[in-house]
Amino acid sequence: MQRRYRCLQWLGVSLMLWASTAMASSRVETLVFSDGQSLRMVYSAPEHPTAILLMLPGGSGRVGLDKAGQPRHARDFTVRTRADWLARGYAVALPDSPDHHNLRGQRHTQAYAEDVSRIIDRLRQQSSLPIFLIGTSQGSIAALNVAAHVPDIKGIVLAESVTVKGRSGETVFDASPSTVSVPVLIVANRQDRCWVAPPDHASRLAAALTASPDVRVIQVDGGTQKSSRACGALSPHGYYGIERTVMDDIDHWLTQLLTAKAHS
Repeated sequence: MQRRYRCLQWLGVSLMLWASTAMASSRVETLVFSDGQSLRMVYSAPEHPTAILLMLPGGSGRVGLDKAGQPRHARDFTVRTRADWLARGYAVALPDSPDHHNLRGQRHTQAYAEDVSRIIDRLRQQSSLPIFLIGTSQGSIAALNVAAHVPDIKGIVLAESVTVKGRSGETVFDASPSTVSVPVLIVANRQDRCWVAPPDHASRLAAALTASPDVRVIQVDGGTQKSSRACGALSPHGYYGIERTVMDDIDHWLTQLLTAKAHS
């Protein structure tokens, strides 16, 4: 799926759906590329958000967003915690994969970085808020690759990063980690038994981020195994049962960066 796009169009009015609640509003937008492929995204925000979190799920990357912005595949940590991030004051952007394609093996490529850069361009047209990327498992490859190629990112969170090649044939080390020049938070669960994301590789990943001004490694401990697979979303690999603890750590890191930016 090595694609190059000459142009893009946003179908804003007819495909934008607003749904307001007491705490947040959401809209669904569809990005159409010149080759006819499309990508759907749901953007949700509280009344006064402090930053935008662009979520990059793991696995195949398929979220299965319908026209109302409801995900068919909602188990991933970045998907199932959206309401909690909104409650903490963050806007959340969740893109689906283009035409629901399998993203395995594509996340380290220049073409994929260009895809996500267009999402970021759209977010930037609508808001000047700082944008952070949160990638989990295979999505960590995506977050690193995008940060290496897109300048308008304030920081990235790499959760249970893929450091050993598996079915996708790619790891975070294929995503140019040495060129990432923004702050990076690495989260590793000591109880993660997913063989492509060993928690003791967190320090190795941190050492590869030589251009980042601030690399931090946070180790958590816990989780429940509900998925049948060790690399499943509902497992220690996906922080199942310890979502609040992990979110507290990420939130603390984000708040520190935002506070430093406000005083700079």
